[in-house]
Amino acid sequence: MISIEILEGFPAFLLVFVRVTSFFLMMPLFSYRSIPASHKMGLGFFLAVIMFSTIEAPVLQIDRKYFLLIIKEILVGVFIGFIAYLVLSAIQIAGGLIDFQMGFAIANVIDPQTGAQSPLTGQYLYTIALLLLLATNGHHLLLDGIFYSYRFIPIEQLWLHFGNDNAAEFVLRSFSSMFLIAFQMSLPLVGSLFLVDVALGIVARTVPQLNIFVVGIPVKIGVSFILLIAVMGILMMMVTELFQTMAMTMKGLMELLGGK
Repeated sequence: MISIEILEGFPAFLLVFVRVTSFFLMMPLFSYRSIPASHKMGLGFFLAVIMFSTIEAPVLQIDRKYFLLIIKEILVGVFIGFIAYLVLSAIQIAGGLIDFQMGFAIANVIDPQTGAQSPLTGQYLYTIALLLLLATNGHHLLLDGIFYSYRFIPIEQLWLHFGNDNAAEFVLRSFSSMFLIAFQMSLPLVGSLFLVDVALGIVARTVPQLNIFVVGIPVKIGVSFILLIAVMGILMMMVTELFQTMAMTMKGLMELLGGK
């Protein structure tokens, strides 16, 4: 009897496993290539076992419809992970704006986790944000997002509501809000450095003997570091609000894809 129940539930369990592992491909922290693929698969397997034991999984047959369900589960996991990564990318964009004003935009570093080039300050703030995410159990919030996705997008649902105009509008609104949040995070430093540029311009006009290009760059870098230390607490408060925005964005996308 146990073996028959296992065989009947295996197709549904495979769909849960596909959604969880697809989520790991895009989501922050778990998608990094420094984590071995075998560990990701193992973690995805055990999470799939836990989720499968807590949801009401239907009995499915492996037929043509089943392969469409597999594609749907891949899309759900990738889209939910992508929207979470999209919101957190505001931190690196804010760092890029700060670097441009500091004069560090000419030098980028290779992110060892993703392999892409990222700004110096952006990588620094993003690393601190990930540590804050772990310290506040924000990674549990990410896992809750994929778990509660079955309330909005059931396993047996065959189609995603991509044809709804609200879904495209929601993604575009999330994309624009990411730049707005990045601008708000970088505004204290960028605004202060703009005033430093104005002061250096006044000095260059009043004291022409002073080589402002030699003096200006160290002054801006020193002021930037002092301001960064001063506003670090405010930046982390905004990062905490960014985590809440990420959770709400994931929930909104799941509701739209599920047609709720």
